[in-house]
Amino acid sequence: MTRDILAWRSRDASKAPPLLKYRSSYSFILGTVSIAVFTDIFLYGIIVPVIPFALTTRVGVAEADVQHWVSVLIAVYGAALLGASPICGYVADHTSSRRLPLLIGLLALLGSTLLLCLGTTLALLIIGRLLQGFSAAVVWTVGLALLADTVDHEMIGQAMGYVSMSMSVAVLVAPLLGGVVYARAGYYSVFFMAFGLIVLDIILRVVLVEKKIAKQWVPAEPETSPPSPSKTLSEKATGPQITMDQPEHTPSPASAPESSAPPLTIFPTKRQLPPVFTLLGSRRLLAALFCSLIQSTLLTAWDAVLPLYVHRLFGWGSTGGGLIFLPLILPSFVAPLIGYWSDKRGPRVPTTLGFLLAVPFLVAMRAVNHGGIDQIVLLCALLSCLGVALSMAMTPLLAEITYIINVKEKSHPGVFGRRGAYATAYGLFNTAFAGGMLVGPIWGGFVTQGSGWKTMGWTLAVLALVGAGVAALLVGGWVGRKSAMEVEAVDIGSDGPKEEGEV
Repeated sequence: MTRDILAWRSRDASKAPPLLKYRSSYSFILGTVSIAVFTDIFLYGIIVPVIPFALTTRVGVAEADVQHWVSVLIAVYGAALLGASPICGYVADHTSSRRLPLLIGLLALLGSTLLLCLGTTLALLIIGRLLQGFSAAVVWTVGLALLADTVDHEMIGQAMGYVSMSMSVAVLVAPLLGGVVYARAGYYSVFFMAFGLIVLDIILRVVLVEKKIAKQWVPAEPETSPPSPSKTLSEKATGPQITMDQPEHTPSPASAPESSAPPLTIFPTKRQLPPVFTLLGSRRLLAALFCSLIQSTLLTAWDAVLPLYVHRLFGWGSTGGGLIFLPLILPSFVAPLIGYWSDKRGPRVPTTLGFLLAVPFLVAMRAVNHGGIDQIVLLCALLSCLGVALSMAMTPLLAEITYIINVKEKSHPGVFGRRGAYATAYGLFNTAFAGGMLVGPIWGGFVTQGSGWKTMGWTLAVLALVGAGVAALLVGGWVGRKSAMEVEAVDIGSDGPKEEGEV
Protein backbone atom coordinates (compact mmCIF):
# COMPACT_ATOMS: atom_id res chain seq x y z
CA MET A 1 0.00 0.00 0.00
CA THR A 2 2.82 2.38 0.82
CA ARG A 3 4.38 1.70 -2.59
CA ASP A 4 1.08 2.49 -4.30
CA ILE A 5 0.83 5.77 -2.42
CA LEU A 6 4.38 6.73 -3.39
CA ALA A 7 3.73 5.80 -7.01
CA TRP A 8 0.57 7.90 -7.02
CA ARG A 9 2.50 10.85 -5.65
CA SER A 10 5.15 10.52 -8.34
CA ARG A 11 2.49 10.50 -11.07
CA ASP A 12 0.74 13.63 -9.87
CA ALA A 13 2.84 15.35 -7.25
CA SER A 14 1.07 18.66 -7.81
CA LYS A 15 -2.27 17.32 -6.61
CA ALA A 16 -2.81 17.27 -2.87
CA PRO A 17 -3.92 13.99 -1.26
CA PRO A 18 -7.59 13.87 -0.29
CA LEU A 19 -8.51 15.31 3.11
CA LEU A 20 -4.94 16.56 3.52
CA LYS A 21 -5.95 19.25 6.01
CA TYR A 22 -7.38 16.68 8.42
CA ARG A 23 -4.76 13.97 7.83
CA SER A 24 -1.92 16.35 8.67
CA SER A 25 -3.68 18.19 11.49
CA TYR A 26 -2.28 18.40 15.00
CA SER A 27 -5.29 16.56 16.45
CA PHE A 28 -5.07 13.67 13.99
CA ILE A 29 -1.32 13.20 14.45
CA LEU A 30 -1.66 13.42 18.24
CA GLY A 31 -4.49 10.88 18.14
CA THR A 32 -2.53 8.54 15.86
CA VAL A 33 0.57 8.62 18.08
CA SER A 34 -1.53 8.18 21.23
CA ILE A 35 -3.36 5.19 19.72
CA ALA A 36 -0.02 3.74 18.56
CA VAL A 37 1.31 3.96 22.12
CA PHE A 38 -1.96 2.53 23.47
CA THR A 39 -1.83 -0.38 21.01
CA ASP A 40 1.77 -1.20 21.81
CA ILE A 41 1.27 -1.17 25.59
CA PHE A 42 -2.10 -2.93 25.28
CA LEU A 43 -0.59 -5.80 23.29
CA TYR A 44 2.20 -6.06 25.85
CA GLY A 45 -0.21 -6.19 28.79
CA ILE A 46 -3.03 -8.25 27.32
CA ILE A 47 -0.96 -11.43 27.24
CA VAL A 48 0.46 -11.04 30.76
CA PRO A 49 -2.33 -13.10 32.40
CA VAL A 50 -2.24 -15.56 29.48
CA ILE A 51 1.48 -16.39 29.28
CA PRO A 52 1.58 -18.67 32.37
CA PHE A 53 -1.24 -20.82 30.97
CA ALA A 54 0.28 -20.82 27.48
CA LEU A 55 3.57 -22.07 28.89
CA THR A 56 1.94 -25.06 30.57
CA THR A 57 -0.84 -26.01 28.14
CA ARG A 58 0.74 -25.10 24.79
CA VAL A 59 4.51 -25.29 25.32
CA GLY A 60 4.57 -28.03 27.95
CA VAL A 61 6.63 -26.24 30.59
CA ALA A 62 6.48 -27.86 34.03
CA GLU A 63 4.59 -25.96 36.73
CA ALA A 64 7.76 -25.56 38.77
CA ASP A 65 9.49 -23.76 35.87
CA VAL A 66 6.67 -21.41 34.90
CA GLN A 67 7.82 -18.52 37.12
CA HIS A 68 11.34 -18.78 35.67
CA TRP A 69 10.20 -18.61 32.06
CA VAL A 70 7.69 -15.84 32.74
CA SER A 71 10.58 -13.80 34.16
CA VAL A 72 12.72 -14.65 31.12
CA LEU A 73 10.01 -13.49 28.72
CA ILE A 74 9.59 -10.22 30.64
CA ALA A 75 13.36 -9.67 30.65
CA VAL A 76 13.64 -10.42 26.92
CA TYR A 77 11.08 -7.72 26.15
CA GLY A 78 12.89 -5.21 28.34
CA ALA A 79 16.27 -6.09 26.84
CA ALA A 80 14.96 -5.64 23.29
CA LEU A 81 13.39 -2.31 24.22
CA LEU A 82 16.60 -1.21 25.93
CA GLY A 83 18.88 -2.16 23.06
CA ALA A 84 16.70 -1.07 20.14
CA SER A 85 15.67 2.38 21.39
CA PRO A 86 18.90 4.30 20.67
CA ILE A 87 19.30 2.52 17.33
CA CYS A 88 15.73 3.36 16.30
CA GLY A 89 16.30 6.97 17.30
CA TYR A 90 19.44 7.24 15.18
CA VAL A 91 17.82 5.62 12.14
CA ALA A 92 14.66 7.73 12.43
CA ASP A 93 16.71 10.94 12.46
CA HIS A 94 18.42 9.84 9.24
CA THR A 95 15.30 9.00 7.24
CA SER A 96 13.18 11.49 5.33
CA SER A 97 9.90 10.32 6.86
CA ARG A 98 8.69 9.42 10.33
CA ARG A 99 5.81 7.38 8.93
CA LEU A 100 7.97 4.70 7.31
CA PRO A 101 9.72 3.69 10.57
CA LEU A 102 6.33 3.69 12.30
CA LEU A 103 4.96 1.29 9.69
CA ILE A 104 8.03 -0.95 10.08
CA GLY A 105 7.46 -0.99 13.82
CA LEU A 106 3.83 -1.93 13.24
CA LEU A 107 4.88 -4.85 11.02
CA ALA A 108 7.17 -6.02 13.83
CA LEU A 109 4.24 -5.79 16.24
CA LEU A 110 2.06 -7.81 13.87
CA GLY A 111 4.78 -10.46 13.54
CA SER A 112 5.29 -10.65 17.29
CA THR A 113 1.56 -11.04 17.92
CA LEU A 114 1.34 -13.85 15.36
CA LEU A 115 4.26 -15.66 16.97
CA LEU A 116 2.81 -15.31 20.46
CA CYS A 117 -0.60 -16.43 19.21
CA LEU A 118 0.56 -19.48 17.23
CA GLY A 119 3.87 -20.35 18.90
CA THR A 120 4.12 -23.70 20.66
CA THR A 121 7.82 -23.60 21.55
CA LEU A 122 9.87 -21.45 23.89
CA ALA A 123 12.03 -20.26 21.01
CA LEU A 124 9.04 -18.83 19.12
CA LEU A 125 7.71 -17.11 22.25
CA ILE A 126 11.11 -15.55 22.93
CA ILE A 127 11.39 -14.31 19.33
CA GLY A 128 7.87 -12.91 19.62
CA ARG A 129 8.80 -10.98 22.75
CA LEU A 130 11.98 -9.69 21.09
CA LEU A 131 9.93 -8.35 18.17
CA GLN A 132 7.45 -6.85 20.62
CA GLY A 133 10.26 -5.00 22.40
CA PHE A 134 11.62 -3.75 19.08
CA SER A 135 8.17 -2.50 18.10
CA ALA A 136 7.83 -0.65 21.39
CA ALA A 137 11.19 1.02 20.79
CA VAL A 138 10.03 2.24 17.37
CA VAL A 139 6.64 3.47 18.56
CA TRP A 140 7.95 5.42 21.52
CA THR A 141 11.05 6.80 19.82
CA VAL A 142 9.63 7.73 16.43
CA GLY A 143 6.13 8.54 17.66
CA LEU A 144 7.32 11.06 20.24
CA ALA A 145 9.73 12.55 17.71
CA LEU A 146 6.82 12.95 15.26
CA LEU A 147 4.87 14.80 17.93
CA ALA A 148 7.85 17.05 18.61
CA ASP A 149 8.01 17.81 14.87
CA THR A 150 4.31 18.64 14.75
CA VAL A 151 3.31 20.37 17.97
CA ASP A 152 3.94 24.02 18.75
CA HIS A 153 6.82 24.23 21.21
CA GLU A 154 4.66 25.96 23.80
CA MET A 155 2.18 23.03 23.74
CA ILE A 156 4.55 20.06 23.80
CA GLY A 157 4.00 19.31 27.49
CA GLN A 158 0.23 19.15 27.05
CA ALA A 159 0.62 16.84 24.03
CA MET A 160 2.93 14.53 25.97
CA GLY A 161 0.30 14.48 28.71
CA TYR A 162 -2.18 12.86 26.33
CA VAL A 163 0.43 10.29 25.30
CA SER A 164 1.14 9.53 28.95
CA MET A 165 -2.59 9.17 29.58
CA SER A 166 -3.04 6.70 26.69
CA MET A 167 -0.14 4.64 28.04
CA SER A 168 -1.69 4.53 31.50
CA VAL A 169 -5.11 3.51 30.17
CA ALA A 170 -3.50 0.66 28.23
CA VAL A 171 -1.58 -0.47 31.31
CA LEU A 172 -4.87 -0.49 33.22
CA VAL A 173 -7.28 -2.22 30.85
CA ALA A 174 -4.99 -4.68 29.04
CA PRO A 175 -4.42 -7.23 31.84
CA LEU A 176 -8.06 -7.00 32.91
CA LEU A 177 -9.42 -7.62 29.41
CA GLY A 178 -6.81 -10.29 28.76
CA GLY A 179 -7.76 -12.22 31.88
CA VAL A 180 -11.53 -11.87 31.44
CA VAL A 181 -11.56 -12.73 27.73
CA TYR A 182 -9.25 -15.69 28.27
CA ALA A 183 -11.49 -17.03 31.04
CA ARG A 184 -14.73 -16.51 29.09
CA ALA A 185 -13.79 -17.07 25.44
CA GLY A 186 -10.46 -18.87 25.32
CA TYR A 187 -6.87 -18.34 24.23
CA TYR A 188 -7.34 -17.23 20.62
CA SER A 189 -10.05 -14.70 21.47
CA VAL A 190 -7.46 -12.70 23.38
CA PHE A 191 -5.44 -12.29 20.20
CA PHE A 192 -8.50 -11.43 18.09
CA MET A 193 -8.72 -8.22 20.12
CA ALA A 194 -5.04 -7.61 19.47
CA PHE A 195 -5.37 -8.07 15.71
CA GLY A 196 -8.36 -5.72 15.63
CA LEU A 197 -6.30 -2.97 17.24
CA ILE A 198 -3.42 -3.61 14.84
CA VAL A 199 -5.75 -3.19 11.84
CA LEU A 200 -6.96 0.15 13.23
CA ASP A 201 -3.36 1.20 13.81
CA ILE A 202 -2.37 0.27 10.25
CA ILE A 203 -5.18 2.39 8.82
CA LEU A 204 -4.24 5.42 10.92
CA ARG A 205 -0.53 5.22 10.13
CA VAL A 206 -1.12 4.88 6.39
CA VAL A 207 -3.62 7.75 6.34
CA LEU A 208 -1.35 10.05 8.38
CA VAL A 209 0.49 12.80 6.49
CA GLU A 210 3.40 14.47 8.25
CA LYS A 211 3.38 18.25 8.53
CA LYS A 212 6.61 18.63 6.61
CA ILE A 213 5.20 16.51 3.76
CA ALA A 214 1.91 18.43 3.73
CA LYS A 215 3.71 21.76 3.34
CA GLN A 216 4.35 21.12 -0.35
CA TRP A 217 0.61 21.34 -1.01
CA VAL A 218 -0.66 23.57 1.80
CA PRO A 219 -0.08 27.32 1.27
CA ALA A 220 1.98 29.05 3.92
CA GLU A 221 -0.12 30.15 6.88
CA PRO A 222 0.56 32.95 9.34
CA GLU A 223 3.11 31.52 11.71
CA THR A 224 1.55 30.44 15.00
CA SER A 225 4.45 28.47 16.36
CA PRO A 226 8.09 29.34 16.78
CA PRO A 227 10.08 28.74 13.58
CA SER A 228 12.99 26.36 13.43
CA PRO A 229 15.55 27.58 15.96
CA SER A 230 18.54 27.24 13.65
CA LYS A 231 16.72 28.92 10.78
CA THR A 232 15.67 31.82 12.99
CA LEU A 233 19.19 32.43 14.19
CA SER A 234 20.69 32.14 10.73
CA GLU A 235 18.22 34.62 9.25
CA LYS A 236 18.76 37.07 12.08
CA ALA A 237 22.49 36.83 11.71
CA THR A 238 22.96 36.66 7.94
CA GLY A 239 19.65 37.54 6.33
CA PRO A 240 17.76 35.29 3.90
CA GLN A 241 19.67 32.20 2.82
CA ILE A 242 21.01 31.97 -0.75
CA THR A 243 21.25 28.52 -2.28
CA MET A 244 24.20 27.43 -4.37
CA ASP A 245 22.06 27.30 -7.51
CA GLN A 246 21.09 30.97 -7.31
CA PRO A 247 23.20 33.76 -8.80
CA GLU A 248 25.07 35.70 -6.18
CA HIS A 249 23.81 39.18 -5.39
CA THR A 250 26.03 40.07 -2.49
CA PRO A 251 25.58 43.69 -1.50
CA SER A 252 28.69 45.81 -1.35
CA PRO A 253 29.75 47.24 1.99
CA ALA A 254 28.66 50.67 0.85
CA SER A 255 25.13 49.50 0.16
CA ALA A 256 24.75 47.60 3.42
CA PRO A 257 22.44 49.24 5.97
CA GLU A 258 24.29 51.30 8.51
CA SER A 259 22.13 49.89 11.28
CA SER A 260 23.17 46.32 10.59
CA ALA A 261 24.00 44.49 13.79
CA PRO A 262 27.47 43.01 14.16
CA PRO A 263 27.55 39.48 12.77
CA LEU A 264 26.94 36.73 15.28
CA THR A 265 29.23 33.80 15.70
CA ILE A 266 27.58 30.90 13.90
CA PHE A 267 28.76 27.52 15.00
CA PRO A 268 29.75 25.26 12.14
CA THR A 269 26.93 23.06 10.91
CA LYS A 270 29.31 20.19 10.28
CA ARG A 271 29.36 18.22 13.50
CA GLN A 272 32.31 16.12 14.57
CA LEU A 273 30.27 13.65 16.59
CA PRO A 274 26.90 11.92 16.07
CA PRO A 275 23.99 13.63 17.87
CA VAL A 276 23.84 10.91 20.51
CA PHE A 277 27.26 11.92 21.87
CA THR A 278 26.35 15.60 21.81
CA LEU A 279 23.19 14.82 23.76
CA LEU A 280 24.97 12.66 26.30
CA GLY A 281 27.34 15.55 26.94
CA SER A 282 24.43 17.57 28.32
CA ARG A 283 24.11 17.41 32.11
CA ARG A 284 20.52 18.55 31.79
CA LEU A 285 19.61 15.66 29.50
CA LEU A 286 21.43 13.15 31.70
CA ALA A 287 19.42 14.46 34.65
CA ALA A 288 16.17 14.02 32.71
CA LEU A 289 17.16 10.46 31.75
CA PHE A 290 18.13 9.60 35.33
CA CYS A 291 14.84 10.98 36.66
CA SER A 292 12.95 9.01 33.99
CA LEU A 293 14.67 5.82 35.13
CA ILE A 294 13.69 6.58 38.74
CA GLN A 295 10.09 7.38 37.81
CA SER A 296 9.79 4.17 35.80
CA THR A 297 11.27 2.18 38.68
CA LEU A 298 8.80 3.68 41.17
CA LEU A 299 5.89 2.94 38.83
CA THR A 300 6.76 -0.64 37.87
CA ALA A 301 8.05 -1.83 41.25
CA TRP A 302 4.44 -2.66 42.16
CA ASP A 303 3.90 -5.05 39.24
CA ALA A 304 5.58 -7.96 40.97
CA VAL A 305 4.28 -7.13 44.45
CA LEU A 306 0.71 -5.82 44.57
CA PRO A 307 -1.23 -8.83 43.18
CA LEU A 308 0.52 -11.25 45.55
CA TYR A 309 0.25 -8.89 48.52
CA VAL A 310 -3.51 -8.28 48.18
CA HIS A 311 -4.02 -12.02 47.67
CA ARG A 312 -2.20 -12.76 50.92
CA LEU A 313 -3.76 -9.87 52.85
CA PHE A 314 -7.32 -9.75 51.52
CA GLY A 315 -7.70 -13.12 49.80
CA TRP A 316 -8.27 -11.52 46.38
CA GLY A 317 -7.97 -13.51 43.15
CA SER A 318 -6.61 -12.52 39.75
CA THR A 319 -9.43 -10.04 39.06
CA GLY A 320 -8.87 -8.20 42.33
CA GLY A 321 -5.12 -8.33 41.74
CA GLY A 322 -5.67 -6.49 38.47
CA LEU A 323 -8.21 -4.00 39.79
CA ILE A 324 -5.89 -2.89 42.59
CA PHE A 325 -3.83 -1.04 39.96
CA LEU A 326 -6.86 1.13 39.15
CA PRO A 327 -6.18 3.72 41.90
CA LEU A 328 -2.54 3.95 40.81
CA ILE A 329 -3.35 4.53 37.13
CA LEU A 330 -6.52 6.67 37.20
CA PRO A 331 -4.71 9.86 38.32
CA SER A 332 -2.83 9.80 35.00
CA PHE A 333 -5.90 11.47 33.46
CA VAL A 334 -4.63 14.74 34.92
CA ALA A 335 -1.43 14.38 32.85
CA PRO A 336 -2.51 16.93 30.16
CA LEU A 337 -3.06 19.53 32.90
CA ILE A 338 0.38 18.79 34.32
CA GLY A 339 1.81 19.12 30.82
CA TYR A 340 0.12 22.50 30.45
CA TRP A 341 1.69 23.58 33.74
CA SER A 342 5.09 22.42 32.51
CA ASP A 343 4.67 24.36 29.26
CA LYS A 344 3.90 27.55 31.15
CA ARG A 345 6.30 27.33 34.11
CA GLY A 346 8.96 24.85 33.11
CA PRO A 347 9.53 21.22 34.14
CA ARG A 348 11.58 21.72 37.33
CA VAL A 349 8.78 22.46 39.81
CA PRO A 350 6.22 19.77 38.82
CA THR A 351 8.91 17.09 38.52
CA THR A 352 10.47 17.93 41.88
CA LEU A 353 7.09 18.19 43.60
CA GLY A 354 6.03 14.87 42.10
CA PHE A 355 8.99 13.02 43.56
CA LEU A 356 8.67 14.81 46.92
CA LEU A 357 4.94 14.04 47.18
CA ALA A 358 5.64 10.37 46.51
CA VAL A 359 7.87 10.08 49.60
CA PRO A 360 5.26 10.21 52.41
CA PHE A 361 2.85 7.95 50.54
CA LEU A 362 5.56 5.34 49.95
CA VAL A 363 6.53 5.39 53.62
CA ALA A 364 2.86 5.23 54.69
CA MET A 365 2.41 1.94 52.79
CA ARG A 366 3.77 0.26 55.92
CA ALA A 367 0.42 0.97 57.59
CA VAL A 368 -1.32 -1.51 55.26
CA ASN A 369 -0.47 -4.70 57.14
CA HIS A 370 -3.68 -6.66 57.84
CA GLY A 371 -7.08 -7.43 56.37
CA GLY A 372 -10.26 -5.39 56.62
CA ILE A 373 -12.28 -2.81 54.74
CA ASP A 374 -10.41 0.07 56.37
CA GLN A 375 -7.12 -1.35 55.10
CA ILE A 376 -8.48 -1.70 51.58
CA VAL A 377 -9.63 1.93 51.62
CA LEU A 378 -6.26 3.05 52.98
CA LEU A 379 -4.33 1.13 50.32
CA CYS A 380 -6.48 2.53 47.51
CA ALA A 381 -6.11 6.07 48.86
CA LEU A 382 -2.32 5.76 49.13
CA LEU A 383 -2.06 4.31 45.63
CA SER A 384 -4.21 7.15 44.23
CA CYS A 385 -2.02 9.81 45.85
CA LEU A 386 1.08 8.01 44.63
CA GLY A 387 -0.39 7.92 41.12
CA VAL A 388 -0.87 11.71 41.15
CA ALA A 389 2.71 12.20 42.33
CA LEU A 390 4.19 9.93 39.66
CA SER A 391 2.12 11.63 36.93
CA MET A 392 3.50 14.98 38.08
CA ALA A 393 7.01 13.60 37.62
CA MET A 394 6.47 11.76 34.33
CA THR A 395 4.77 14.26 32.01
CA PRO A 396 7.26 17.16 32.40
CA LEU A 397 10.14 14.75 31.78
CA LEU A 398 8.62 13.75 28.44
CA ALA A 399 8.40 17.41 27.46
CA GLU A 400 11.86 18.21 28.87
CA ILE A 401 13.48 16.21 26.06
CA THR A 402 11.99 18.58 23.48
CA TYR A 403 12.87 21.64 25.55
CA ILE A 404 16.52 20.54 25.63
CA ILE A 405 16.70 19.96 21.87
CA ASN A 406 15.16 23.37 21.17
CA VAL A 407 17.56 25.22 23.48
CA LYS A 408 20.60 23.40 22.11
CA GLU A 409 19.55 24.21 18.54
CA LYS A 410 19.18 27.87 19.46
CA SER A 411 22.49 28.12 21.25
CA HIS A 412 24.45 26.00 18.74
CA PRO A 413 22.70 26.20 15.33
CA GLY A 414 23.23 23.13 13.19
CA VAL A 415 24.69 21.07 16.03
CA PHE A 416 22.33 18.19 15.20
CA GLY A 417 22.50 18.57 11.44
CA ARG A 418 19.71 19.25 9.01
CA ARG A 419 17.33 16.57 10.31
CA GLY A 420 17.62 17.36 14.02
CA ALA A 421 17.81 14.86 16.87
CA TYR A 422 14.31 14.47 18.30
CA ALA A 423 14.16 10.73 17.59
CA THR A 424 17.67 10.15 18.94
CA ALA A 425 16.80 12.03 22.14
CA TYR A 426 13.56 10.11 22.65
CA GLY A 427 15.46 6.91 21.93
CA LEU A 428 17.68 7.73 24.90
CA PHE A 429 14.61 8.55 26.98
CA ASN A 430 13.04 5.24 26.03
CA THR A 431 16.25 3.44 26.99
CA ALA A 432 16.17 5.04 30.44
CA PHE A 433 12.48 4.22 30.90
CA ALA A 434 13.08 0.62 29.83
CA GLY A 435 15.88 0.42 32.38
CA GLY A 436 13.37 1.37 35.04
CA MET A 437 10.99 -1.30 33.76
CA LEU A 438 13.74 -3.85 34.33
CA VAL A 439 14.85 -2.53 37.72
CA GLY A 440 11.38 -1.84 39.17
CA PRO A 441 9.91 -5.37 39.32
CA ILE A 442 13.25 -6.80 40.46
CA TRP A 443 13.52 -4.16 43.21
CA GLY A 444 9.94 -4.64 44.38
CA GLY A 445 9.96 -8.42 44.22
CA PHE A 446 13.35 -9.13 45.77
CA VAL A 447 13.14 -6.51 48.53
CA THR A 448 9.64 -7.63 49.52
CA GLN A 449 10.63 -11.28 49.48
CA GLY A 450 13.86 -10.72 51.39
CA SER A 451 13.01 -7.90 53.82
CA GLY A 452 9.26 -7.38 53.69
CA TRP A 453 6.60 -4.95 52.47
CA LYS A 454 7.60 -2.15 54.85
CA THR A 455 11.22 -2.19 53.71
CA MET A 456 10.17 -2.00 50.08
CA GLY A 457 8.12 1.12 50.85
CA TRP A 458 10.85 3.09 52.58
CA THR A 459 13.59 2.08 50.13
CA LEU A 460 11.44 3.35 47.26
CA ALA A 461 10.88 6.54 49.26
CA VAL A 462 14.65 7.04 49.46
CA LEU A 463 14.84 6.57 45.69
CA ALA A 464 12.10 9.18 45.22
CA LEU A 465 14.09 11.61 47.39
CA VAL A 466 17.12 11.11 45.16
CA GLY A 467 14.93 11.86 42.13
CA ALA A 468 13.62 15.03 43.78
CA GLY A 469 17.15 16.23 44.48
CA VAL A 470 18.35 15.66 40.93
CA ALA A 471 15.21 17.27 39.48
CA ALA A 472 15.52 20.33 41.71
CA LEU A 473 19.15 20.87 40.72
CA LEU A 474 19.25 20.00 37.03
CA VAL A 475 15.85 19.45 35.37
CA GLY A 476 15.10 22.59 33.37
CA GLY A 477 18.76 23.62 33.57
CA TRP A 478 21.18 24.10 36.45
CA VAL A 479 19.37 25.66 39.41
CA GLY A 480 19.87 29.42 39.53
CA ARG A 481 20.13 29.76 35.77
CA LYS A 482 17.25 30.66 33.50
CA SER A 483 14.61 28.01 33.06
CA ALA A 484 13.85 26.36 29.75
CA MET A 485 10.85 28.62 29.30
CA GLU A 486 12.90 31.76 29.91
CA VAL A 487 15.73 30.62 27.66
CA GLU A 488 13.35 29.95 24.78
CA ALA A 489 11.70 33.35 25.25
CA VAL A 490 14.99 35.23 24.86
CA ASP A 491 15.69 36.80 21.50
CA ILE A 492 18.96 35.04 20.91
CA GLY A 493 19.73 37.21 17.95
CA SER A 494 20.42 40.13 20.27
CA ASP A 495 22.94 38.61 22.57
CA GLY A 496 24.47 35.64 20.85
CA PRO A 497 24.36 32.00 21.77
CA LYS A 498 23.88 30.75 25.30
CA GLU A 499 26.46 28.96 27.31
CA GLU A 500 26.49 25.18 27.22
CA GLY A 501 26.06 25.09 30.97
CA GLU A 502 22.47 26.23 30.60
CA VAL A 503 21.70 23.06 28.76
